[in-house]
Amino acid sequence: MKKNILTLLVILGIGLFSSCYYDKKDQIYPQVAVTACDTSNITYQAVVAPILNTNCNSCHAASLANKSGAGIVLDNYVSLKPYITNSSLLNSIVQNGKVPPMPLNAPKLDACTISKIAAWINKGALNN
Repeated sequence: MKKNILTLLVILGIGLFSSCYYDKKDQIYPQVAVTACDTSNITYQAVVAPILNTNCNSCHAASLANKSGAGIVLDNYVSLKPYITNSSLLNSIVQNGKVPPMPLNAPKLDACTISKIAAWINKGALNN
């Protein structure tokens, strides 16, 4: 009995001491590189239209809007402008509850993408 208790204490002691070691903070908590979101030179043609093509126009292109996009066309500047003016474009992608959240049944756009669209709108939403 004493031998079993002693053996158990030795095993526990080895386990306790061998499991304690110093980890390196950078290995346990790797630093995630934070990239800046450049919103300084946002244009409709170079930035906004490609975002809409990727995330919106599978439902909101002119050829699909009546079938799957509630009649809302976002694939050209002229059709998009009223949704900028009444703030529904930005409200939908920010998902603030004022209009239905978009993209529908998909993850919210990332913060940088939303910031780019907001910056373009705040600078006058030019057709550039």
